[in-house]
Amino acid sequence: MGAWRVTGDATGEATAAGPAPHPSGAEAPPAPVAAGALTWLRRLVVLAVVAYAVVQLIAQWNEVSAALSRLSWPRLVLAAVAVTAGVLLSPVVWQTMVGALDVRVRVQDASKIYLVGQLGKYVPGSVVAFLLQMELARAVGVTRARSFTASLLTAGVVVVASLLAGTLAIPALRANEPSLLWLFLLLPIGLAFLHPAVLTFAVSTVLRLLRREPLAHRLSGRAIVRATVVSVVTYAFYGVQLYVLAGSQRTSWDHNPGVVLLLCIGTMGLAMTAGLVAFVLPSGIGARELVVVGGLSAVMPYGPALALAVVSRVLFTAVELAAAGAATLVVRLSRERSLPG
Repeated sequence: MGAWRVTGDATGEATAAGPAPHPSGAEAPPAPVAAGALTWLRRLVVLAVVAYAVVQLIAQWNEVSAALSRLSWPRLVLAAVAVTAGVLLSPVVWQTMVGALDVRVRVQDASKIYLVGQLGKYVPGSVVAFLLQMELARAVGVTRARSFTASLLTAGVVVVASLLAGTLAIPALRANEPSLLWLFLLLPIGLAFLHPAVLTFAVSTVLRLLRREPLAHRLSGRAIVRATVVSVVTYAFYGVQLYVLAGSQRTSWDHNPGVVLLLCIGTMGLAMTAGLVAFVLPSGIGARELVVVGGLSAVMPYGPALALAVVSRVLFTAVELAAAGAATLVVRLSRERSLPG
C-alpha cells in the first residue's frame, strides 16, 4: 500500500486524502526490519513477564490458594465498588485539562472519550490510547491537536499525583523493594512541570511541533490544582480497594488499620506510576503487580500478597471494561433523547 497524503480540513485538522503515488511510480518500500524486530521484542517481553508470573504463582500456590479462599464475596464486591468510584472519577481530570485549553466537553462525552480511549493501554508498546481519545474527541468537535495535548497533560498530572500518593509507601518499599525507589526521582521533575508557567511553555512547544498555534494564554493554576487533587482522590479509592482485599488476610490484622490503609493508598499510587513507565507492557502488567506485592509484603507473606495483586488486576480489568461500555451507552441514550420528535 502506498503512503498516505495528508491535507488540512476546514478545522485545520490533518486528514487522510488517499494513497499518494510513490515518486518512482513503484510501490513504497516495505516497513523497516527494525520495526518488525521491535514488535517481536515487545511480544517476547510480555511473554516473559506472563511466564514469570505463572512460575511465581505455581511456586507459591499453597499460600496463594489459601489467600484466595479467605476472600469473601462481600469483600470482592466492596473492593470492586472502590475501583469503580476511582475509574468513574478519572475522566474529570481529562475534562479539566481540555477545559484549561478553552474547550468545553460535557462530562458524559469526557467519560466516553477517556474511558474508552484508556482501553488502548491494553495494547503493548503503543500510543493507541491517545489515538483513540483523539478520534473520539474529534467526534464531539475537539480538534486532534487539543485532545492530544489534553491527554498529555492528563498523563503528566496523573503521574505526579500517583507519586504524591506513593510517598505513603516509601517505608514499606525501602524494606521490601528498595530497587523501586528510583521512581521517586520523577516527583521533583513532575512538580516543577506542574507550575502554570512551565507547563504552558511545554504545551506550547508541543503544539508548535504539531504545527499548531501555541496557547493564547497561560494555563490556569486552579485547573492544574483541581486535576491533581481529583487524581489523588482517585488513587485513594484504589488504595481503599487494596485495603479491603488485604483485610481478608489474618496477618494484616496484627497491624494498625490506619497504617495499613495509608500503605495501600501509597502502594496503588506507585503501582500505577510503574505501570505507566513500563509502557511496553499492556496496561503495565507485571510492573504494577511487582509494586503491589512489594508494598503488601510489609504486612503479609509473599504468597498472599501475590494472590491479592492478581485479584486486584482482575478487578481493574473488569471494571474498566464495564465503565467504558456504560459510558458509551449513556452517551448514545443521551443523543437519542436529544433528537427531535
